[in-house]
Amino acid sequence: MAAEAPLISPVLASEVNRARIMQALYDTGPLSRAELARLTGVSRATIGSITAQLIDNGLLAEGDSRPSSAAGGKPSRPLWFAENAPPIASAHLLPGTVEAALISAGGTLLARTRREYDVHVSGGAPALEALTEALTEIRAAGSAEPMGIGVAIGGMVDTDSGSIVHIALAPALDGLPVAEHLSTTLELPTWIDVHPRVQALGDRWFGQGRGRAGFASLYTGEALGVGLVIGGSVHRGPGGTGGEVGHTTVDLHGKPCHCGRIGCWETIATHTWLRAEALEKGLPGAATLTAGPLARLAARDHPHAAELLDEYARNLAIGMANLHQTFAPGLFILHGDAVAAGETLRGRIEHQLHRGIPPHPAGPPQVAFTNLDDHATLLGAAGLVLSRTLHIAI
Repeated sequence: MAAEAPLISPVLASEVNRARIMQALYDTGPLSRAELARLTGVSRATIGSITAQLIDNGLLAEGDSRPSSAAGGKPSRPLWFAENAPPIASAHLLPGTVEAALISAGGTLLARTRREYDVHVSGGAPALEALTEALTEIRAAGSAEPMGIGVAIGGMVDTDSGSIVHIALAPALDGLPVAEHLSTTLELPTWIDVHPRVQALGDRWFGQGRGRAGFASLYTGEALGVGLVIGGSVHRGPGGTGGEVGHTTVDLHGKPCHCGRIGCWETIATHTWLRAEALEKGLPGAATLTAGPLARLAARDHPHAAELLDEYARNLAIGMANLHQTFAPGLFILHGDAVAAGETLRGRIEHQLHRGIPPHPAGPPQVAFTNLDDHATLLGAAGLVLSRTLHIAI
């Protein structure tokens, strides 16, 4: 006879209920205790007990009273994050550049800074120094101590050890113990994850992914990356190994990829491919061309510009169709270079995507541009801290 599963301890049950309350607030906005009870399925008594603790801890605060309903009763006071709640320190580590920000618990960007470093120094000491300096600066901009640090990495990471595994454009950073260094130096709990997954967290907590059980967050530009939210959680894999969809094969007879494989999605849907094609077609500014200028050339009916824009849209849609066939995310949120091309490119991508998948009663997937401007990754790094600190499974 199989052993029965152990009962959930009172402490764990309290953590689970607290996480459900916090997720409901992030998904919906300010809510009264009665609304929280209805949305989470948690009793009013439990809601009252947990929210009282969160108010006492300075994380939540009561808003102004709302008018009573037509049925009468006591006016409700919606709960939201306190203005003086502990903020979150976030950072984005890219080859040669560090961006850092201080984010409020409610998702407001309070301070932002940037550092550059020498990416070629063996051992990566300049990168750690730049991270430490940037995070120290934004930490000082807050009125309260941050609850933690979240770092997005533009490369492969080990989320268990908090270290970088490999960055193709900055191999000197391979093996860099980012989380250990920052947690020891700044004495704050630190978590790291891959840029596209952190970006997806930004969409999940603060963007179009709020309240959605599934979607795909797609980064376009010099590289290609996707963060997948499945069943309300970001897909990571053991140690953060999952999600390298830019290196899935889309052309068995294609070009070599820097990862060592042939015909990866990245080889046909990044700036490297776009600029090589633009040069071959004789487009102006081919060596530095991006989606925005290409869309403007197409709007002016420049020879071959619209043709190349169609090809770029098709190549992005190929990988997106594969993702939809496998995971059916329903919504693709575009970030990075593609956003600059506006509706001219978005419409083309959606058209090509719909052509690549059969009809389904659930309807075709949507393609949308991020509504978080260029803040999605920094907000997502804050979401990484929130999910770990508040024990929210995402």
